[in-house]
Amino acid sequence: MQFRLQPGVDRQTEKLGINQLVMRFLLRHRKPSESLYSLLFLHELTRISNHKMLTSEIKIFAAWVRFLACSSMMTTTMKSERIETLLENAIAFRAALFDERHETAFRLFNGFTEGNPNLVVDLYGKTIVLHNYADQPANGFAAVRAAQEFLPSRLPWIQAIIVKTRNSPSSEEKRGSLVYGTAADRKIRENGVWYAIDPMLNRDASFYLDTRNVRQWAKENLAGKTVLNTFAYTGSLGVAAQAGGATRVVQLDLNRNFLNVAKTSYTLNGFPINKKDFQAGDFWPQINRMKAAEERFDCVFLDPPIYSATKKGVVNLADSYTRVINKVRPLINNDGHLVAINNALFYSGADYLEQINALCEDGYLTIAEIIPVPADFIGNAPPQPTSSVADPAPFNHSTKIVLLKVRRKA
Repeated sequence: MQFRLQPGVDRQTEKLGINQLVMRFLLRHRKPSESLYSLLFLHELTRISNHKMLTSEIKIFAAWVRFLACSSMMTTTMKSERIETLLENAIAFRAALFDERHETAFRLFNGFTEGNPNLVVDLYGKTIVLHNYADQPANGFAAVRAAQEFLPSRLPWIQAIIVKTRNSPSSEEKRGSLVYGTAADRKIRENGVWYAIDPMLNRDASFYLDTRNVRQWAKENLAGKTVLNTFAYTGSLGVAAQAGGATRVVQLDLNRNFLNVAKTSYTLNGFPINKKDFQAGDFWPQINRMKAAEERFDCVFLDPPIYSATKKGVVNLADSYTRVINKVRPLINNDGHLVAINNALFYSGADYLEQINALCEDGYLTIAEIIPVPADFIGNAPPQPTSSVADPAPFNHSTKIVLLKVRRKA
């Protein structure tokens, strides 16, 4: 901002004009914002405060805005340092999960339980995914920026960083953008199994980290079994079952693009691809077709979205999950298993367990096991209920996983 006399303008008029201009400038920047984080801006405020043509009121106002700017810069610096400390603690907590070849995937930082609810950090091989969870995305920028600067130096083998803004109005920002490196990882390895990933396919990163223990159970328990993976998404539960020696795995999802990622996982592991077992279609008519054909499976995975509505039916994890469970029960063989997953944040663990217990009253379903969410996904402190997150107890996380044993009527 330059202050100088203009030709043909008397000094009093010029002084009045300068004061009006400066007042507009200060009013526009009186609240902390990105512009206040600039040393050049502070220098400009100092010049204003000392300018001989400005009134004392303007100079006092400029000094006050300068104070706000300095405070804002200090707060931002403190937050950045704090994020570094939180991330360092998170890395130490998960030290045992890092593999020598950097091929695995896990949650590196859960800000909701580890000190900053605006930020969640996931690791996929050598790719970092930063999730800005702030209700107002601008409120999460500082944390994301601090993590983006800190992690490549702390983990120098990192080759890519993606930033996803969960509450952005832009679908592109929700899917994410590459802010560091030239290309993100397209596969990860978990418990000896390769999984294809497409980190910017969707709002998440195409691979659910909270169901690692389900994949482990599938690999260890489904040898020689037939499996139906409903709401399969990119098919990781079915891939784990196939890796464990399942004789047949049907992957069912509405979105063919998601199932193509599952096929890539099969290719990575050398599994044969039977196109008939990758079924793109609506859950309700597809299950009806299977019933009509009298198909049976030894295990069914049920991990539906919180809410989904098509012309054929509605899924609502709070109000109609019982209906979804009952829909697939006739497809399960005697002594088979049903893995029922409910990840609704607003639905308490006690309410979900009550719903499951009600289904077990007829004696044809029994709870075999509650499968916990991995500790890295939760963080180094237990989740706390809030106005928008119900108490998950007796489950250890809002992703509530029940393994049910099925008995058929004779």
